[in-house]
Amino acid sequence: HLQLPADLTKMHLTDNPHPQVTHVPSSQSGCSIASDSGSSSLSDIYQATESEMGDVDLTGLPEAPVDSEDEEEEEDEDIDRTSDPLLGRDVVRECLEKEPADKTDDDIEQLLEFMHQLPAFANMTMSVRRELCSVMIFEVVEQAGAIILEDGQELDSWYVILNGTVEINYPDGKSESLCMGNSFGITPSLDKQYMNGVVRTKVDDCQFVCIAQQDYWRILNHVEKNTHKVEEEGEIVMVKEHRELDRSGTRKGHIVIKATPERLIMHLIEEHSIVDPTYIEDFLLTYRTFLTSPLEVGNKLLEWFTVDSLRDKVTRVVLLWVNNHFNDFEGDPAMTRFLEEFEKNLEDTKMKGHLRLLNIACAAKAKWRQITLQKPSRDSPLFFSLLGGSDKGFGIFVETVEMGSKAAEAGLKRGDQV
Repeated sequence: HLQLPADLTKMHLTDNPHPQVTHVPSSQSGCSIASDSGSSSLSDIYQATESEMGDVDLTGLPEAPVDSEDEEEEEDEDIDRTSDPLLGRDVVRECLEKEPADKTDDDIEQLLEFMHQLPAFANMTMSVRRELCSVMIFEVVEQAGAIILEDGQELDSWYVILNGTVEINYPDGKSESLCMGNSFGITPSLDKQYMNGVVRTKVDDCQFVCIAQQDYWRILNHVEKNTHKVEEEGEIVMVKEHRELDRSGTRKGHIVIKATPERLIMHLIEEHSIVDPTYIEDFLLTYRTFLTSPLEVGNKLLEWFTVDSLRDKVTRVVLLWVNNHFNDFEGDPAMTRFLEEFEKNLEDTKMKGHLRLLNIACAAKAKWRQITLQKPSRDSPLFFSLLGGSDKGFGIFVETVEMGSKAAEAGLKRGDQV
């Protein structure tokens, strides 16, 4: 496998917007998470608030047709058919039994969908897995107890178990069992290699895919051509993988597969390729796994907001954050203050449209809560002020809350609607 410098141990993964899970080369372990199904784009902010914000003008937005019951039943049947694991295995086996030269693009995609779930392929990039799927050979050993590899035998392939269990008995008397998804055989090198131990099947109908040594070495050692490394001060801070989403070559570009936390934050305001359109949503879903505080992101966004050319990009990030993960702000006083400061910045720069979007998103996502504020006497100050009412034509809102006061301690916040 490709060996990356030791400084990559501090790197973390980003999400992949596609159904397959993206992993890093074998020098890094870890996994990544597909996009949150609850995430939404900016245009969805209006749609999500339609029922709660009656005064919002939603004219001109596309409408989705409502399916009939018959169509829904047909769709359910289709889902049942495609989700049948036995049917899925039959399709995969048909693809496996074809010679590599006869495999179509659809066959390779079917194999890729199945193989990416197996541990043997876990720490490989998408392009490497795809190339391995295009050259793999299918083998079946019917009988339990059959010897697959003798001790000292010259190796010429890498094996991955698809069904059944094998046992490796080593010369020192130790043994090891390998099951579905495990691998054995050569390492990615053109050197002559020999088996250490005897490999036997433990059950009937053991199934494998085999990849010849030349192919295995070529694919894993030429991964460099599909990756782009970003260096700063002599250290690799980001690795991107080249992807093509179709064979026409029109939808291709680089997708981030790992980077330092600082570089992942910086990428929020950089241009995202056509193959990585949901980077912001994916980052906001997963940053908790590699950052100690959301303020690390918030403070950078406030800093970038002062740059005219970055202002729109920063605002887009904040709007998506509020709309998709409002609990990040609601349950954290420091993040609430960040939101107040950001709102003030929008007012100061007269970005009224974006400010309205922010208010709509906050109003739609906020949860009801009850706050009890006790006063020692009738004449004691409230430590907060209100705005609005029937004479103003809108609801009653908390305009200001004195910092460190009993009102603030009780949980009252600026922008709360009474």
